[in-house]
Amino acid sequence: MKKLFFHLGQYLKKSDTFLLVLCILASSYGILLIRSATRYQGTSKYVYIQTLAMLLGIALYFLFSVIDVDIIAAKWRPLLIISLALIASLFVFGKSAEGNRAWLRFGGIGIQPAEVGKIIFIVVLAHLMDRCEEARGLSSPISVLVLLFIFLLYFGLIVVASSDLGSALVYLFIFITMLFAGGLKLYWFLIGIGALAAATPYLWEHFLTETQKARILAPYDPTVDPTGLGITWQTNRSRMALASGRIFGSGLYHGAQTQAGSIPKQWTDFIYSVAGEELGLVGCALVILLLVLMIVRCIHVGLHSQSRLGALVCFGVAGMLIFQTFENIGMCIGIAPVVGLTLPFFSYGGSSLVTMFAAMGVVSGVKMKPKPTMFLQW
Repeated sequence: MKKLFFHLGQYLKKSDTFLLVLCILASSYGILLIRSATRYQGTSKYVYIQTLAMLLGIALYFLFSVIDVDIIAAKWRPLLIISLALIASLFVFGKSAEGNRAWLRFGGIGIQPAEVGKIIFIVVLAHLMDRCEEARGLSSPISVLVLLFIFLLYFGLIVVASSDLGSALVYLFIFITMLFAGGLKLYWFLIGIGALAAATPYLWEHFLTETQKARILAPYDPTVDPTGLGITWQTNRSRMALASGRIFGSGLYHGAQTQAGSIPKQWTDFIYSVAGEELGLVGCALVILLLVLMIVRCIHVGLHSQSRLGALVCFGVAGMLIFQTFENIGMCIGIAPVVGLTLPFFSYGGSSLVTMFAAMGVVSGVKMKPKPTMFLQW
């Protein structure tokens, strides 16, 4: 028993306990909000599933904390194949929800391949960036083409297989964040912006559905849904809920819209509006504070990593959190398109929660190594 406690103490001393506490606090807060958002249905199944996902996530956090990220990265080829095959399986076995064929279902268990693939994408991209830097420099044309090819494999497959534009955009932001953090020359970003601007009209006409176009335009063009009863319904109700909460909210389990179930699937993409209506500005600020602390912690660990690979992984995880936080809250307050992205650690969704805990475990594993100097250069 003494030996067990000794090893546990050593683990807690070396791992990122602060990050783990933040994850548990955020997910517990999320479960509380999910409980409120689903209370009108008279069932606790969402709370039970999310709680089980949190426990599984904590276990994966511990597991990935003790596995060297270099060992994971060394298996990048099979990991790449498995993750892409999992996404491609949506062509055959994918189940539709909210207009996206983004789920694999086994009985009552649902898995979202794009969520699972995020960690693999970050690790694979970090590994290839590290190798490219050593071989010929990150900014060489061959390096850029290799990295762009890997990104387009994921991005294209997600869009075509599932029509899940939201998840695909997360991969795009991770890709940009890691390239910037890795020191890619700025002229490549200018070239990328130019190429994207030139290709946008074609992509708009041939790759986006009418629903996706409407969702993108809705926050900025009132004529898309002039009555407010169509595609902007959820956002409009969310804004009303947030505004009604004022400073301290109407009280947990006492939100007029939340308890009436006025916002469809509020416990998933629009969980932030539950915090706003029932806990007010204070509740919303706490959500943002917890997420910002996680982002800052990931960046801090990355800056003090002993390896380029470990640092890039940390920045990739931070990028994932930044984009999903901004986009989800933006959807809820009406300044960003509704693209079906969860609020990390808060929204209902087992795949999302488990993925986030596992990603934070990888960051914790990077911290457990000795800390030399920063490597970032431009």
